[in-house]
Amino acid sequence: MMTPMELLGTNSLIWYILFALWTLPWKAYALWTAAKRGDKRWFVLLLILNTLAILEIYYIFKVVKKTRAEVWQFFTQKVIQF
Repeated sequence: MMTPMELLGTNSLIWYILFALWTLPWKAYALWTAAKRGDKRWFVLLLILNTLAILEIYYIFKVVKKTRAEVWQFFTQKVIQF
């Protein structure tokens, strides 16, 4: 019987790392924005569900209506300097 890692292939660790690097900044920004705005339901939803940043991106751009420039400014000022 094959383990889950064997089923995904030998490069699965690389995929996990790439998914984490993609998801974490989006999740952090979305959670920070939801907390700052007092959106308790969105905060819990974003905290519990892992959608590879799809829900987070939807929340940031459609619900909060942030622009790409605002998001990029946050990432360059807060995340990259960290």
